[in-house]
Amino acid sequence: MINKLATNDLPRPAPRSSEPDVLASEIIERLTYRIGKDVKVAKPHDWLTATILVVRDRIIDKWMESTRKAYQNDSKRVYYLSLEFLIGRLMRDAISNLELMEEIRQALTSLGVEFDVIAALEPDAALGNGGLGRLAACFMESMATVDIAAYGYGIRYVHGLFRQQMADGWQVELPETWLAHGNPWEFERRESAYEIGFGGSVDTIGGYEEPQRFLWKPAERMIAMAYDTPVVGWRGTRVNTLRLWSAQPIDPILLDAFNAGDHIGALRESNKAEALTRVLYPADANPAGQELRLRQEYFFSSASLQDILRRHLQQYPDFTNLPDKVSIQLNDTHPAISIAELMRLLCDVHGLDFEQAWTITRGTFSYTNHTLLPEALESWPVPLLERLLPRHMQIIYAINANTLIFARKEKKLTDGQIRSISLIDEGGERRVRMGNLAFIGSHSINGVSALHTELMKETVFSDLHMLFPSRINNKTNGITPRRWLMQCNPGLTSLIRDAIGDAFMDDAEKLLDLDRFAEDSSFRDKFAEIKRQNKVRLASTIAQRMGIRVDPSALFDIQIKRIHEYKRQLLNLIEAVALYDQIRSHPELDWVPRVKFFAGKAAPSYHNAKLIIKLANDIARVINNDPAVRGLLKVVFVPNYNVSLAEIMVPAADLSEQISTAGMEASGTGNMKFALNGALTIGTLDGANVEMLEHVGEDNIVIFGKTADEVAKARAEGHNPRAIIENSVELSQAVSSIASGVFSPDDRSRFTGLMDGLYNNDWFMVAADFDAYAQAQRDVDTIWSNPSSWYEKTVRNTARMGWFSSDRTIRQYATEIWRA
Repeated sequence: MINKLATNDLPRPAPRSSEPDVLASEIIERLTYRIGKDVKVAKPHDWLTATILVVRDRIIDKWMESTRKAYQNDSKRVYYLSLEFLIGRLMRDAISNLELMEEIRQALTSLGVEFDVIAALEPDAALGNGGLGRLAACFMESMATVDIAAYGYGIRYVHGLFRQQMADGWQVELPETWLAHGNPWEFERRESAYEIGFGGSVDTIGGYEEPQRFLWKPAERMIAMAYDTPVVGWRGTRVNTLRLWSAQPIDPILLDAFNAGDHIGALRESNKAEALTRVLYPADANPAGQELRLRQEYFFSSASLQDILRRHLQQYPDFTNLPDKVSIQLNDTHPAISIAELMRLLCDVHGLDFEQAWTITRGTFSYTNHTLLPEALESWPVPLLERLLPRHMQIIYAINANTLIFARKEKKLTDGQIRSISLIDEGGERRVRMGNLAFIGSHSINGVSALHTELMKETVFSDLHMLFPSRINNKTNGITPRRWLMQCNPGLTSLIRDAIGDAFMDDAEKLLDLDRFAEDSSFRDKFAEIKRQNKVRLASTIAQRMGIRVDPSALFDIQIKRIHEYKRQLLNLIEAVALYDQIRSHPELDWVPRVKFFAGKAAPSYHNAKLIIKLANDIARVINNDPAVRGLLKVVFVPNYNVSLAEIMVPAADLSEQISTAGMEASGTGNMKFALNGALTIGTLDGANVEMLEHVGEDNIVIFGKTADEVAKARAEGHNPRAIIENSVELSQAVSSIASGVFSPDDRSRFTGLMDGLYNNDWFMVAADFDAYAQAQRDVDTIWSNPSSWYEKTVRNTARMGWFSSDRTIRQYATEIWRA
């Protein structure tokens, strides 16, 4: 098979025309013969599917050519393992990257179909939650764009995270039914199915004169079935594969039980398998939830590695060259069990000795750390791993023993350092540290911003960094400018092309040529008009979805991201209350009209995050219905934040809120998207904000608050948040209003505990940074009041953000980590 792929004399389909009339004819053909609908009775969803199938056919030609090229060139392949891929809608993305947008629009118009109407019907694929999954999606697109042969591996969730609704201001989680109309982008690959085991026992074979071998006998097995989605690079340079795994039972029905009358019990194995890939991040507050998460992580890791090794053996006789031909990137700690699984496959299935397998494993894996938060650096109870993955636990013990011996004998580490680097946390309940496993089992460990990388060395991985000082490196995150400028903001893209040509579409750093236009008043006026149009579009969306009317001439102040205390939506809300109080107390002042937008989901079991959503909605209800501030201040929490909503909100933002506690945000990519689309950033010196400051210049970003070092010092020395609050008139009044129930008259103690947390602890430095934040917001008002100054700064933001393209990030990974 591989030899055939390597030849150039294979029969190929004829090139497909991109003329609108041909496209229209093909859409009718797909509608009739693939969907089985007559033109006269076809529904909008039918037209959507027919259009996708026509586009998909053109992608398939390039997909197969990309696969052939990888074999012919003997290319090194990159495999990106991620529990999340927040890919959003695919049709507009694929059409744009194939440069067929105008032709498709004309074809549909000739058939009486509006492109934008059917495009809006495509569901967001519910395969991710936040920045981690969106980064994976950007990276997949950029790998195709810069012509790297790559596969993405993840899980085909049936319901994903959840669909967020509001009930009296509270978040309610409902299943996301993104597959209700099927998924015309994907291909089921029944030939790519693998058995995945759990539990059971381990037998020892051999010993004495012959090498000792281990045989895992799982008590439970299921099938991982592959579903492939093509990922198109810019201008169709390459088409890579996103392979997602679905869990299926080996025996879908137990016929004996069914025939005996146990109709529900007969489907037990089927239900158990299907539950594995139904939901992203099942709540892990109880043992059953923890076990399901670990099962998910092992399930997709094992299936992916079996697939990788199968593909390698199709082309090469053994695994000695695996690190030269394969690079596996772990996107955070979720797939860290892959290190033990590859060792098991190499040793137990393919017969390599432990040392040889370890050299290959470490040379193949690299690990991206995305967070320093303890809860995100996963660890699993040792008894759970011993029961669910007994052979893997043996391998982890062996890796740990070898590492600790090396650390003590060769590096002379102290007992405290040995405890820190150990894969087993012996404090309290014994747990396996997956972050340490990912670190020890990888040849490269990268952070995702310069600050985050240094903090990794100094804090969570300080002792491992001492043991392996050359492994940690930085790869600052990036975003794909195709989706986050060209597709979501076509008006601005057109303006930029008119000004500087279209070279920036192939190299985002060419946007720097736009910098000289920041002082051109005519260009600034056009730039401002495009921003206004985008704000009108957002205002219309909010009116349609929520029945709330907002004034596009107001300053649109937007914070959209996962709800978490370290991201400090609470700081933003308290400042909104303080501003509300100030406007009511001083109506004679010339206040800048402002709309504060919030959006994001809270983890179902994260009480305080869900309480912050309720607070946002309670504050909005009071402020939005107070005639004293009408036209001057509004607060809007937009439900069910996803990629498609972000594509509307990001181009409409005047002010981008990037206000996490310094030292706690690894990078952030929302900050990049907003700035690229001409928003001014208000933020802390955290994550990639630090590098954004360097690129856009200190005059074009509003920075406030404690630095990471100052936060660490305040925590270590014990700052006094109560005194801080009591010494700030605005802060104390706002906190008191929230705590006393001004915004929750139906339950006056609802937010008392949340405010007590500020008085007694303030771990996230909300009180500590409040005065600086409030002053920074008034500085924003001053800049906004001078439109020439405002738009000069925002044009410079767009011009100077090209470095933050994910193409640049991927090229750095390829050159410095993957050697691809």
